Amino acid sequence: MNRPFLPILLLFGLLILLSIADLLIGSVQINVSSLVDYLAGNELSKSDYLIIHHSRFPKTLTAILCGSALSVAGLQMQTLFRNPLAGPYILGISSGAGLGVALLLMGSTAFGFTLISDWSLALSAFVGAFGILLILFFLSFKVRDVMTLLILGILIGAVATALIGILQFFSNDFQIKSFVIWSLGSLDSISYSKLNIMSILCFIAIAMSFLSSKGLNTLLMGEQFAKSIGVKIVQLRLLIIVSTGILAGTITAFCGPIGFIGIIVPHLARIIFRTTDHFWLTPICILMGSSVLLFSDILSHLIGGELALPINSITALIGIPIIIWILLSRRNISSSF
Repeated sequence: MNRPFLPILLLFGLLILLSIADLLIGSVQINVSSLVDYLAGNELSKSDYLIIHHSRFPKTLTAILCGSALSVAGLQMQTLFRNPLAGPYILGISSGAGLGVALLLMGSTAFGFTLISDWSLALSAFVGAFGILLILFFLSFKVRDVMTLLILGILIGAVATALIGILQFFSNDFQIKSFVIWSLGSLDSISYSKLNIMSILCFIAIAMSFLSSKGLNTLLMGEQFAKSIGVKIVQLRLLIIVSTGILAGTITAFCGPIGFIGIIVPHLARIIFRTTDHFWLTPICILMGSSVLLFSDILSHLIGGELALPINSITALIGIPIIIWILLSRRNISSSF
């Protein structure tokens, strides 16, 4: 069995370099000496401390966490549905989160409340995402075919999107603008308290993913084969759905929808490292996903100048060409499984 210890170490080194670059690059340039002083606990200017500690450092940690979570979620979805273009939002989780935020931003007046804050936005997105997940959770007991469950997820997501459109039709310009800004995604508004919550939830979900590694490997051979060797398919499917729901729901709740990371990273991991073993693919996707999102964040500041471009636009500009390249270069894309 191929054990890519050295490539993983190289990926880890790349992650460190991109993290340093992300800490240094922004609307205000930070000197390397200031960053070294901060990491060493030495005294530095008040302005540099405020920028590094309260802006750059949580943003960099958020990028690492988001890239890891979305990549692992995408890996699980692609294996579960044996669909190479499946991503963490294929089950409608992102649409559910968007509906929760839309109800808060655009439906709050109709429901008689106007208490809107960063925490209420995160909570509404989280509730919306897990509302969809709960529906699919119960449907999974009745639906035995995984592709039928996939189609149901897409249809439920379409219903949520339609409801968002209706809310937008009856909303004012300010409410629509607030929702659109949320939908662009952002890594800049995450405080340490939010980061702590995100870290705990994502750590639990990624641990669940590692526990599912053996089961995911058997699914590559088909559900019938997995059943024949004693794998409990229903329990494994539910474990994967819940893990993906926590990962995608948490990230979407706090950072908004960030697309394409969950689709492209698992593909790149399989193609570059030539392995389908989830015991290795999971850490590879964690490191690679973190690096891709850090690179996207760096680009958003380099191109945008004093104002950072929406992170969702950058990930789309990076992700779509990669998907096209994969589709054109591999006639049978399913062969990567």
